[in-house]
Amino acid sequence: MNVIDMHCDTIARLYSENRSASLRRSSFHIDLEKLQKGGYLLQNFALFVDQKETENPLETALAMTDLYYRELEKNKDLVAPVLYLEDLEENRKLGKLSSLLTLEEGEILKGSLANLRIFYRLGVRMIALTWNYDNQIGSPNLQFDEQGEPLFSVRSQRGLTECGIELIREMERLGILIDVSHLSDGGFYDVLKYTSAPFVASHSNAASVCNVSRNLTDDMIRALAERGGVMGLNFCTDFLREPTCEIHTSMPVSTISQMVQHLKYISNVGGIEVCALGSDFDGISNGVEFTDASGIQALADALSRNGFSSSDIEKIFYKNVLRLYQDVLPRRNSDGILQKRRQPDTAGHRQ
Repeated sequence: MNVIDMHCDTIARLYSENRSASLRRSSFHIDLEKLQKGGYLLQNFALFVDQKETENPLETALAMTDLYYRELEKNKDLVAPVLYLEDLEENRKLGKLSSLLTLEEGEILKGSLANLRIFYRLGVRMIALTWNYDNQIGSPNLQFDEQGEPLFSVRSQRGLTECGIELIREMERLGILIDVSHLSDGGFYDVLKYTSAPFVASHSNAASVCNVSRNLTDDMIRALAERGGVMGLNFCTDFLREPTCEIHTSMPVSTISQMVQHLKYISNVGGIEVCALGSDFDGISNGVEFTDASGIQALADALSRNGFSSSDIEKIFYKNVLRLYQDVLPRRNSDGILQKRRQPDTAGHRQ
């Protein structure tokens, strides 16, 4: 079974924890050898920046971009980037994994359309508008109390800023996917209001199954589906089952049964076409029942045992995201000149 995963933090982890490690082989959840073993077609690699831990998010993101491309160059026998839609098929024919570069934290752009266009030229094709802090684009859903403790079930209605609205309109024009994972409820509905193309929640689950603000409400799931967007199943334990105050003597482990529960619920609410994968591998601190990317097919087997058809599983694992990329990613003609992307056909995306 082919796999497309919309979100991981592997590049940020390489950058911050172990720059001597290799994208080819490491102890992380994801490396190129694990992706090959797991049957991956494409992996999105996020440049995650914690704005509270860096003086210059833009400079840090540029350094991560350099690391990303140096790793691709060192491993060009196994992997190649996707800048235009046609690259994905070309890479497949060459027997290579595809990688797609994303940003996680809109503060990287510093509110600048010029910076947005520069990152487009550097290959960024998806941007998560916020992480866990306010920025020049908008606000996250995760709120904190006076002691700095997270208020997991509190949802924010604050919308996008004027700068944020301008940026998402330019993202849509360029063919950069808008990612609403982490974004406030108000921001979500502003994206819905001010854009027309499909967008994504790259690594978010169902709030009705696990009541944390990082997950999408039923209304959001339906709205995303009606737009032709997708949401990627997040493997973080705290977004699969509600956080508790219990003291654990061992690392919590995200189970396959929890993942299946969310996918069943999401498909019932929004249709199978809204379901996808967004593991958050190398950004989560908990264990996963199938350990790492190499074991992802265990989830496909479990879905089959739980009543999902082969067609359903293919849609969840890669076809829904592939359809979305065909709708939104830029194309080029034989002369290498950018063509206007295909207008999305959102009819029939819900079942």
